[in-house]
Amino acid sequence: MADTKKTHLRRCCGCGTMKDKTQLIRIIRDSGGAVLIDDSQKRNGRGAYLCSCNECLETAMKKRGLERALRCSVDGSIYELIRGKIEAKQ
Repeated sequence: MADTKKTHLRRCCGCGTMKDKTQLIRIIRDSGGAVLIDDSQKRNGRGAYLCSCNECLETAMKKRGLERALRCSVDGSIYELIRGKIEAKQ
């Protein structure tokens, strides 16, 4: 029997597609209420995921997908940090 590694699927807050969590950007709300980008994908807190494309970011901003997933308001500076991370990946 071959050992296959389990893929952990997560839903993008922008487009709603299910992808492997390593392909997505993780945004968390920590216990103090701060919203952060989680590069390690291991920090504690309520998490939300976004694809690495500008279209998903724009959709999430327009439909307030991150705010609903994190159950808090998301500052505009966080969206700019995410946009910079997306541009760095491309």
